[in-house]
Amino acid sequence: MRHRLPLFRGVLTALCVAATIASAAAQTGRVGGTVKDDAGQPLKGATITAEHPSASPSSLTATTDEKGRFSMIGLHSGSWTFTAQAPGFGPESGRMNVQTIGSPNPPLTFTLKRSNAPAAGALAGINAKDLQAELVSADQFYNSQRWDESIAAYRAIVAKAPSVTSIHLQIAAACRNKKDYDCALASYNEMLRIDPTNDKARVGIGMTNLEKGDLEAADAALTQAAEGPSPAREVFYDLGEVKFAKGQIDEAAKWYQKAADADATWALPVLKLSLVALNRGDTDSATVLAQKVVTIAPRSPEAVTAAALIEQLRK
Repeated sequence: MRHRLPLFRGVLTALCVAATIASAAAQTGRVGGTVKDDAGQPLKGATITAEHPSASPSSLTATTDEKGRFSMIGLHSGSWTFTAQAPGFGPESGRMNVQTIGSPNPPLTFTLKRSNAPAAGALAGINAKDLQAELVSADQFYNSQRWDESIAAYRAIVAKAPSVTSIHLQIAAACRNKKDYDCALASYNEMLRIDPTNDKARVGIGMTNLEKGDLEAADAALTQAAEGPSPAREVFYDLGEVKFAKGQIDEAAKWYQKAADADATWALPVLKLSLVALNRGDTDSATVLAQKVVTIAPRSPEAVTAAALIEQLRK
């Protein structure tokens, strides 16, 4: 079989490109839902943030209408964290595995409890409605991909209300989208200065360095995130990507396997394990793993790539 290895390398390159294109094309998920207060009344103007550190964009926001309804379009498939918040109420968060094909995603329902604590410190003297209006305006700039305007608006909010620390993550996301990686890293590091255990900032630093092309820094940040108390499956997968880019194939396979073990329904790391096997010249394992991808998610973009791999290996 040695004489076929050049062909396998060509197939591997083509399929890696196809997998990247399929991943980009998969960003068509839609999620909707409602936000209510603890009396069951709809909350108008509440802000919902969706976060997925390894997606692009990694953060999306929406606001509710007069009936407390919201909708988001363009989410990459995978596990997203959703947070609903409104002035005068405590925030509420939850995770959902977003699907981009097949059955529609189930609606999200948030019930926010009114906060009885008076405004103090950095929020003292700040009108909650004015702050909410500024957040909505900044989010609109962000969702319209007007990155510079969104960054300026978010920074104005932080200057006025420093205790709204999550804004640093939103600034970092906007900076990443405009490929200003130093700006993104500065915002993530500011978040870590305020909250040294913030996993979102740690993962964000790793992904920003990966996008920047600094593989060593990405490796260090994601390894630290993976050693945390409850790392998300995406952390394992992203570490696999870093190791693969560094040519550390065995290490890459280890992290792809951890990602697959963390979610048996996630086809992407299994596809990468198939490509790792192909890289090693192990066509039997590559075929078995590619077939597993088709079985796990038969209608996914990963299944299309896996089917093409199977077809090439049978020639």
